[in-house]
Amino acid sequence: MTFGEHIQSADWKKEKHIPVIELPEVIEAGKPFLVTVSVGKEIPHPNTVEHHIKWIDVYFKPEGEKFLHQVAHFDFAAHAESVKGANEGAVLANPLATFSMTVKEPGTLVALELCNIHGVWESTAEIALA
Repeated sequence: MTFGEHIQSADWKKEKHIPVIELPEVIEAGKPFLVTVSVGKEIPHPNTVEHHIKWIDVYFKPEGEKFLHQVAHFDFAAHAESVKGANEGAVLANPLATFSMTVKEPGTLVALELCNIHGVWESTAEIALA
């Protein structure tokens, strides 16, 4: 058994657990660009104490290379917990993160996310340079 055997994927327009990666249409080598990764873009993910996204990781695999490079990690720690009861808290983190990155060559972005009930989900986006 390997960890990879337990990573799930699907079309984000049909499955609420898939991380959606949004990139600019044109990316230039050596120039910063924004990446947004979210969960529940088309079908909202219930974000409650009982059922929530714990984290999103983003990796970059340069074309022709064997290994991934971790680019970012985002923890979502507030899930409306409260002494008043579950889902009564004053703050709720939403599983969306935007960050800037720079690449020198084309490759693939890989996003992983962990749902506390349904495990790890994955999606990818190709980066072609202008």
